Amino acid sequence: MIISGAKAIIECLREQGVDTIFGFPGGTLLKLYDELLDEKEIRQILVTHEQNAAHAADGYARASGKVGVCMATSGPGATNLVTGIATAFMDSIPVVAITGQVETQLLGKDAFQETDILDITMPITKHNFKVKDARQLVGTIRQAFEIAMSGRRGPVLVDIPRDIFSADVDYKPKVFEEKSVGKPDPDFLICAAEAVEEILNAERPVAIIGGGAVSAGASKEIINFIERYNLPAVNTLMGIGAIPRSHPQHLGFAGLHGNKAANHAIAAADLVIAIGSRFGDRQTGNVSKYTQAKKFIHIDIDPAEIDKNIAGSLGLAGDMKVILKLLTRHDYNQDRADWWKQIESWQENFEYDYQVNRLTVPWAMHQIAKKTAGKNFAYATDVGQHQMWAALHLKVEEPRTWFTSGGLGTMGFGLPAAMGAQMAYGKNRRVICVTGDGGIKMTGNEYYTIARLKLPIISLIVNNTSLGMIRQLQKVMYKERYIACEFDYQMDYVKYAESFGIKAVAVSTQEEFANSLQKALEDTDNPRVIVLNVWRSFVEPMTKGGARINEFVEFK
Repeated sequence: MIISGAKAIIECLREQGVDTIFGFPGGTLLKLYDELLDEKEIRQILVTHEQNAAHAADGYARASGKVGVCMATSGPGATNLVTGIATAFMDSIPVVAITGQVETQLLGKDAFQETDILDITMPITKHNFKVKDARQLVGTIRQAFEIAMSGRRGPVLVDIPRDIFSADVDYKPKVFEEKSVGKPDPDFLICAAEAVEEILNAERPVAIIGGGAVSAGASKEIINFIERYNLPAVNTLMGIGAIPRSHPQHLGFAGLHGNKAANHAIAAADLVIAIGSRFGDRQTGNVSKYTQAKKFIHIDIDPAEIDKNIAGSLGLAGDMKVILKLLTRHDYNQDRADWWKQIESWQENFEYDYQVNRLTVPWAMHQIAKKTAGKNFAYATDVGQHQMWAALHLKVEEPRTWFTSGGLGTMGFGLPAAMGAQMAYGKNRRVICVTGDGGIKMTGNEYYTIARLKLPIISLIVNNTSLGMIRQLQKVMYKERYIACEFDYQMDYVKYAESFGIKAVAVSTQEEFANSLQKALEDTDNPRVIVLNVWRSFVEPMTKGGARINEFVEFK
């Protein structure tokens, strides 16, 4: 059937199962917005800034497992998406960004609001397209979704000139074909057999579970795998939730600010099995010391990740579920008693003591963990000290219930991502967002959208009147020469939240926080804000720069 390009895009979005789009209008996009006015199956969510549209689409994708969709007009609208697109790219999140562009006849002529968004986003997208011919529009949109979701997932941008939205397009409904799963080739089976042999012979093995495990939906297979071989397991920042924190073989979060027991286990291991982890620098620290006296097995969807950061790994690239099922076919009945005895000793010696007589963020996270245990909650964080405290002290039990900016470390990510996740969940699950006083100044304007839509997000603002992580680094690396990290000019975050119509309260004691949290949990239909006025302090543990992963900075 012959329809307008804008209508054809809507049809393509519907056939891809899209039910929510986050965006901000502009002149080049108005034809598409006009078509959305009559659309009943797709919600368009007007945000307050295009960066937040990208973060919200990202949060939606992380929560739902589907492609998140955002859109913006040409020029500043498109460039405002860049930080959110880069965030999704670094964390391998499937997002399709649709940008308007000046008319095809004006391309390259520095027309009003023209930017070369393809060259700008080329390094931070899996692929990007500029549609110059209306006949290619439908195929391009479909290809964008396929690329975003195939293999190692990630963002794709489609740039569409204004006249293409109004052009006649011959749209034919897509017939989806079920893809067959191919059989592993003989060389792969040999590598898998070698991997099993290494696992059987290892005395001190550890499994590291990364964000790729969440993307693959491989939680069941990972649990079967670690239980079959009696493996201790740690997770990266992105891998939180891939298996339940309460699982008896789970040692917690590892890395620069990871649990001491988890880091000690990695340091002492003779075999590290990475499952969907890219061995990022905040995970390994000093690579030469990290790899000393160890063998590595690396399981990942992306062959390019094998040997990229850790050389000499036994690599298994492909579908994680298939690989883990293949590895779990073998029997193993040793108890690894000595190894587990050592691990249990570390866990006992380094157990965190929550018995304090003042309000701290670790104590608050511990209270949230207790209050939300066994209930339908998810957790989003911004970036900074509070992010590490949340990773260390929350107890995340399910995949796709933990959202944080890992690879790019994007301040301002938390609140709009929580909004996108809440849109994906609807009333089935409630999001708790933990952010800092620095991050909320960047994207706190999205409280407007959250209030307007009555999204029942509980937002915690950690107010330590500083950029806490910057201050921490200046203490450790720059002899406490603090600059550009302290907010000496006071801001009333309660009044800020209330200006959007959101109930808010500031707390300074444990009792005040406990009471406010309980009231927020009971108010299931509305957003709430709790401001934690806390002392300036430091995240512990923290590994020493250039040292082994189990050598820690001592704070006094």
